[in-house]
Amino acid sequence: MLRELNVRDFVIVKEACLALGQGFHVLTGETGAGKSILIDALSLVLGARATADVVRPGCERTDIHAIIEPNATLDQWLKANDLDQNDELILRRVIDQHGKSRAYINGTPVTVAQLKEIGEQVVDIHGQHAHQSLMRPDAQRDLLDDHLKLSDQRKTVRAQWQLWQAARKKLEHATQDAAQLAEQVETLTWQSQELEQLAPKPDEWSQISEEHGRLSNGQALIDASAAALAAIDDEEAGAQRTLARAIEQVRQAARHDAKLVDVLESLQSADIALSQARSDLNHYVDDLELDPQRLAELDQRMQALFGAARKYRCEPEELPEVFDQIKAKLQAITADQDLDALRAQEAAAQAQYETAAQALHQARIKGAKGLAKTITQKMQSLGMPGGQFVIDVEPSSPSANGSDRITFLVSGHEGVAPGPLSKVASGGELSRISLALSVVASQATHIPTLVFDEVDSGVSGAVAEMVGRLLKELGTSHQVLCVTHLPQVAACAQHHFRVVKQKTKSDGVTSSIDELDDHERIQAIAELLGGVDITDTTRSHAKELLDAAR
Repeated sequence: MLRELNVRDFVIVKEACLALGQGFHVLTGETGAGKSILIDALSLVLGARATADVVRPGCERTDIHAIIEPNATLDQWLKANDLDQNDELILRRVIDQHGKSRAYINGTPVTVAQLKEIGEQVVDIHGQHAHQSLMRPDAQRDLLDDHLKLSDQRKTVRAQWQLWQAARKKLEHATQDAAQLAEQVETLTWQSQELEQLAPKPDEWSQISEEHGRLSNGQALIDASAAALAAIDDEEAGAQRTLARAIEQVRQAARHDAKLVDVLESLQSADIALSQARSDLNHYVDDLELDPQRLAELDQRMQALFGAARKYRCEPEELPEVFDQIKAKLQAITADQDLDALRAQEAAAQAQYETAAQALHQARIKGAKGLAKTITQKMQSLGMPGGQFVIDVEPSSPSANGSDRITFLVSGHEGVAPGPLSKVASGGELSRISLALSVVASQATHIPTLVFDEVDSGVSGAVAEMVGRLLKELGTSHQVLCVTHLPQVAACAQHHFRVVKQKTKSDGVTSSIDELDDHERIQAIAELLGGVDITDTTRSHAKELLDAAR
């Protein structure tokens, strides 16, 4: 839960510290004092969008940090994001006068997205205009799904919808572009057949180039080899005869000087190598043939490969790869042109979507009845006796969110047929219905801290007292913070904070916040009851409200 909120130089707040405990807390104060400003500051430290105008005039930056009591879920998130785990979780947001924002978690710089991600696990804020969103069909659908915890089924439906739409577009593309695709198939088929007839093989170009070079220079190779053999074998001046004489001279001399033994061994090794070279040359000459017919065949093959390479704008050695690419593209386009197969794929994807959408539809119908019954009970306790809340789940056009149209219907009085929320509910009724929805939804949530920013507007009297009791009841399972102007609601809180606006020459207009003791609470509630002139009767009434709430 939220232990502490510290705000510095935010709008009209110079410095404020809000220390929170368990249970139900209220913030009161005159209009414009800065009650909702503190909620805005909390929103920022939880990752809301920041602008430069939040910085207090004359200051360089706004600095907000929240201290939160960690739990196992938060510790797992910190570990998954490689962030330090401490005895307390500290979220911090700094915004300078140019609107530049920095975010920190436990002192480590993070993105605002990370701040928002962890913030959503800690605090849920119900704004003072939350009831307006209830007019939107998508908001009604999301509220129902969130309460029923249907997020996994929604993800499945969305995924199946995307697969279905992809299959449908593929079929449309194939149908609309059939003539163009047929032309591409014709071209690719001709190219494939041509290359198949040519049959280029991997490494063929390098192999025939080498053989062609050898055959085209066959006579020169024979002449060179013969000349080399003559230089080795000549009876008088041949290298081998000369080397033999040298060996014999060194052998004689080595008898008198052992230092020449190494020289003798080197000459003998050279003689062996020369003999091997002569043998290899003889074999080479014997195997080397002049084959004009083979040379002509190689010329023809090289010309064919080179001509194809020029046509397909590649190197001759790249022709096998080009052939494979053409075959693959032809196969893919041919498959895309199989309209029957594409229709079958689209039908299968649609069937899978409809199965998932039907499962979601049944879950919505089943859960909607229980949720509507619970909200009806809360509405009646909030001054709408005989009122009824109905959640209508009707088949609708398929979409990524399913095949349902969710409509909230309401009747404010007994005997009146429920009608669409957007048409039959008054402003005060909308506020009470919104509060009932918020409380019911919050009771099912695992988020520890719930914030209500003037969601009790439009009610008064006994209904206001029921609102206070409802929030106090919610405070037994959650930490609840409510901005209110109703004395009946304020009296139900376990913790009461008052926000005061003041003007000084040095600081201009600023707001301060203080937690009130029992005596101060009587005065604060009396001010909510009686306005400017506070009488003993008003204070007595305030005390009665507090005593009744206790």
